[in-house]
Amino acid sequence: MTISLCRARVRYGPLEALHGVTLAAPTRGLTVLLGRNGSGRTTVLRALAGTVALSGGAVVWDGAEVTRVPAYERARRGLCLVPERRAVFGSLTVRENLELAARDCSVALDAYPQLVPLLPRRAGTLSGGEQRMLALSRALLARARVVLVDEPAQGMSPAVAAHTYEVLAGLDVCVVVAEQRLPPVLRGRGALVYELRRGTVVFGGEAAERE
Repeated sequence: MTISLCRARVRYGPLEALHGVTLAAPTRGLTVLLGRNGSGRTTVLRALAGTVALSGGAVVWDGAEVTRVPAYERARRGLCLVPERRAVFGSLTVRENLELAARDCSVALDAYPQLVPLLPRRAGTLSGGEQRMLALSRALLARARVVLVDEPAQGMSPAVAAHTYEVLAGLDVCVVVAEQRLPPVLRGRGALVYELRRGTVVFGGEAAERE
């Protein structure tokens, strides 16, 4: 297993958001965290990325505990987090956002050709769906070993959302996404699913087992 939480607890002040969560994402393939708002799915991503501290438990990556490794160091080691909000630099153009990740942007533009006519525009002027495409494109260019994405298809049309999940499922790396509902394109496929409710895991298994 590439990255995992072991009996992880996270507190926001007096509120405990994760109550001893244990889950693991494989080296290659797509893992989906399901749950309503407040279920803890976003906190799981942040805990894996190191942007929130654990109050108990551990984060293990490639067999080594990284609980105390800061977020910037995890990023250097190949972890990429795409948050739900503020995932792009609004004052920069689309092209500048992409070039911060890589000089050659062809991989991103092949995945999302809709961005080509938007290259000169400032990212802050894009629609919500366009900003998600840009944020995910930057993640593709990062060539990360672990990609964590909070609501990747938010604001996208159904066709673009389905394409987005095809792109993520096709990556030969560890991909963990957080969603409120299982995307239709993943039903019947071998994606690993964890369902969270009020900070605890209530289901873990393949997507087909949850049907």
